[in-house]
Amino acid sequence: MLSRCFGRQAAAASIRTRGARSVSTDERRLSLRKNLETGGRMLRGIEVHSGLSAIIAEHARAVRPNGQEVQYDFIWGSSLTQSTIRGKPDIELVSTDARIAMIHEAFEVCTKPMIYDGDSGGLPEIFAHTVRSLERIGVSGVIIEDKQGLKQNSLFGTDREQSLLPIADFCKKLQAGKNAQEGKEFMVIARLEALIAGHGEKVALERAQAYIEDGGADGIMIHSKEKKPDEIYSFMEQYAKFPNKVPLVVVPSSYNSATETELEARGASFCIYANQLLRAAYPAMMDVAETMLKNERSQEVDDRIMGIKKVLTLIKE
Repeated sequence: MLSRCFGRQAAAASIRTRGARSVSTDERRLSLRKNLETGGRMLRGIEVHSGLSAIIAEHARAVRPNGQEVQYDFIWGSSLTQSTIRGKPDIELVSTDARIAMIHEAFEVCTKPMIYDGDSGGLPEIFAHTVRSLERIGVSGVIIEDKQGLKQNSLFGTDREQSLLPIADFCKKLQAGKNAQEGKEFMVIARLEALIAGHGEKVALERAQAYIEDGGADGIMIHSKEKKPDEIYSFMEQYAKFPNKVPLVVVPSSYNSATETELEARGASFCIYANQLLRAAYPAMMDVAETMLKNERSQEVDDRIMGIKKVLTLIKE
């Protein structure tokens, strides 16, 4: 059934998102690079793990104190949150087919481009197949990390064994992805785990240089589990000196005191809010569930939940 659904979705020339404009597969896929090259600023993205979270990403708006109106520029297909929403550990257990099915759900209700969290990418031959599948359905790019062995979430840091793949092997994987893509716009981005694994800035910079020169990476993502952004800022300062640097991705999950303005000023091209929507949902749902148990009814949670009429009209028919 999944294959039939996939074929039907992939064959569609364009879709109309619920409550949003029409967007074609090609338009969506091309828009990330286009926005990066013409927008003149850092792009911000937010994770999605369901159709409902994609609706939030599509419609979220805010006005900052300086009067600037802002929204999200792209969505992040997070492996962590797509695993968690299914009650699975974040160890690359959820299949690519299952994750692609979620992408279709998101794309039905959201016009924004997507960067896909590819975890390790698997073997080079598997990664090549993944790139072709993602590109075909309209995803704009994929990020894969340079670790090996059973996946351990990066925010565990050195509390778990974090083993880096040899540079030559990771470059081979990046090259396999680049050779598999059909258009030049799709982005294969290399995620540096050297700081996570405790190898320090020098190793991170060496790997970044190799992934650009030998792997053909279209972007570099630098990751850190530190609460302060100091090591990220230090890396960014050195990376800015690269003569051949490519777009830089930052994910301020742990060092969340860093502002977009500060990150952009240091050279970030993409900022990803990688897991906050799911982290917001779980405590809210647990609180409501336990409150109803305690009070033998649901009246006490009325001021914490959406009205039923709004739920019924949230999704347009």
